[in-house]
Amino acid sequence: MLWAGLSSSGIQAMRSPSPGILTRAAARALLQYPQCTAAEPERRGDLRNSSAAVELRCRKKNNGIAVQLAASDSLEEEEEEAAVAAAVTAAVPGSPSTPPDCSSVSRMEASFGPTFSAVAAGAKAEGSSNYKQHRRTPSSSSTLTYSPRDDDDGMPLIGTPRRSDSAISIRSLHSESNMSLRSTFSLHEEEDDTESQVFAEQPSVKLCCQLCCSVFKDPVITTCGHTFCRRCALTSDKCPVDAAKLTVVVNNIAVAEQIGELFIHCKYGCRATASGAGGATASNPTVAGKPGAFEVDPLGCPFTIKLTTRKEHEVSCDYRPVRCPNNPSCPPLLTMNLEAHLKECEHIKCPHSKYGCTFIGNQDTYETHLEVCKFEGLKEFLQQTDDRFHEMQLTLSQKDQDIAFLRSMLGKLSEKLDQLEKNMELKFDVLDENQSKLSEDLMEFRRDASMLNDELSHINARLNMGILGSYDPQQIFKCKGTFVGHQGPVWCLCVYSTGDLLFSGSSDKTIKVWDTCTTYKCQKTLEGHDGIVLALCIQGNRLYSGSADCTIIVWDIQTLQKVNTIRAHDNPVCTLVSSHNMLFSGSLKAIKVWDIVGTELKLKKELTGLNHWVRALVASQNHLYSGSYQTIKIWDIRSLECVHVLQTSGGSVYSIAVTNHHIVCGTYENLIHVWDIESKEQVRTLTGHVGTVYALAVIATPDQTKVFSASYDRSLRVWSMDNMICTQTLLRHQGSVTALAVSRGRLFSGAVDSTVKVWTC
Repeated sequence: MLWAGLSSSGIQAMRSPSPGILTRAAARALLQYPQCTAAEPERRGDLRNSSAAVELRCRKKNNGIAVQLAASDSLEEEEEEAAVAAAVTAAVPGSPSTPPDCSSVSRMEASFGPTFSAVAAGAKAEGSSNYKQHRRTPSSSSTLTYSPRDDDDGMPLIGTPRRSDSAISIRSLHSESNMSLRSTFSLHEEEDDTESQVFAEQPSVKLCCQLCCSVFKDPVITTCGHTFCRRCALTSDKCPVDAAKLTVVVNNIAVAEQIGELFIHCKYGCRATASGAGGATASNPTVAGKPGAFEVDPLGCPFTIKLTTRKEHEVSCDYRPVRCPNNPSCPPLLTMNLEAHLKECEHIKCPHSKYGCTFIGNQDTYETHLEVCKFEGLKEFLQQTDDRFHEMQLTLSQKDQDIAFLRSMLGKLSEKLDQLEKNMELKFDVLDENQSKLSEDLMEFRRDASMLNDELSHINARLNMGILGSYDPQQIFKCKGTFVGHQGPVWCLCVYSTGDLLFSGSSDKTIKVWDTCTTYKCQKTLEGHDGIVLALCIQGNRLYSGSADCTIIVWDIQTLQKVNTIRAHDNPVCTLVSSHNMLFSGSLKAIKVWDIVGTELKLKKELTGLNHWVRALVASQNHLYSGSYQTIKIWDIRSLECVHVLQTSGGSVYSIAVTNHHIVCGTYENLIHVWDIESKEQVRTLTGHVGTVYALAVIATPDQTKVFSASYDRSLRVWSMDNMICTQTLLRHQGSVTALAVSRGRLFSGAVDSTVKVWTC
């Protein structure tokens, strides 16, 4: 609400219980009625701890009438304007409807002791209250000494009368600050720190920053609620009051307004003190906050001006030092003396001196010279020549700008051209790379086609020899699908026939469980190993996995959960096989035999005498077959003793398969050796692969027995053990084929291309 109260009888007007924002109507009232002046914000406690507030006081010389205006958002702007006008008219008897003349208002004089100046009313220009002229008295140094003081010393605020019982205030909460206000009230930020700043009256300690002990320069409110100079707040870490971290929130516009209303001496009315930094004394008054810097010069500018109008005054100050425009060597002058000096100056040059006239004289001889100067008659021609020359300079400057623009465009075009060249080079590189890949793929396809042609020729030759049954079109294996999901090469496979599950181990340290009956999808991914999974084996409803991390993990197939982990070897576990309730694990030069007791593995014996890595283990009936470097050892499972040794060629044995009649092994050097299981005599060496034979698998039927071989050359071969020939070559993998498993007439193959393929007839 907006209300006015009268207190001519000495009764203090009531304050508004909830003052609002100072509206434009109230602000216009401040401008229309000069009796009402904005004074220092009223505060509870320290000035820096409260929000901005503005007091609106109306004083007349002979009475104590005061008006309080409280703005509210509930009134329209026109209603507020009318209420303000009515309130001020009612509070100030005889106040006119138009603003009265400010010159009729006498300025209150204040004296603060012998060291302070006596301030007399005066104006630099008619109708202006921004300037005051000092009467310098012999008993004072014509300025004040600033020193911080306590809040309770009774010193009134600058430009603000002491509070009386009849004074009622407007409180304005400045919730917003914009760039225009900041540019108006950031008074000190633009000033040079070395400029004189001598206040006409001692500033209130409430207008001083507690960090630099000077009058606020661009005052800001920080997160702790205190007010500091912007530079102090940005360069200091903690608040000196409550040790809180300083972060600038908003400009303190109210404080900036008060500081802007302070009167200071014109800088041309000040001089540097002779005592340096000796401090401030009664005889040596100084700038506020800068002891021993400046003092009032009795011979300088006598005006004091508001801090906000300082620049405006100093630009036009009569005491501003200037140089003679005719000759810089003339002694320094004051602006007020410049006109008189020019009349007496002996260094006036002819206006045509730039064309070659050498005249130098005083004002009298200057006028005489112009009458006889040979350049005076050519004045118009010379002026036209100057104009043409100036036009040519402008044209030349424009051309220079055009040239600079064209050069910049040329530079940009050059950059774009370079970028295009780089892009073309990159594209050519990609084309070359693709061409190389296509060439490699073409060579690979040709090699595969050559292998197929060789196989067909071999089969045809066998057929022409009259060997029947070696080629049966009904037994051709075809790829029926691919399991995709591993993030690394597949090194081992194992089939759980009871549940139609396929387990695959990979370099991604996981074991994936695949449904091979209904969904043909990954049922679960088993994680637990810290290294490549190299071997898998099933005994009952337990899955055993061996890894490069030298451990064996026991998994429950029903729940697909890990139930135990055994530190099995000092080196990677390369292969696993189970038989007779025992688990056999192969590693470097060692085979360990474990008794299976529930989920536990108890070491029973370690088989030694091996010459290299044991990469192949097969248990068949009562024998265990182990392969190492050019050796196959046959062990009796019951006694765990070696009963026979088969010597091979072609390097390390990587895979072993046992049929009803033969022992088959694949070697590092691409060969497949075949022994008779009864006589232990080698009966055949099968060739055809061009890479290490990593895995072997057997599918036996009453009619025939087939052995499948997987190789580094990315192929699988199907061998008929009836006549020891290759009946089919399977080429679908994009990497070396490393693992095989069979179940219900189906063949599963895992490869380095991270896939598992399913083959059926």
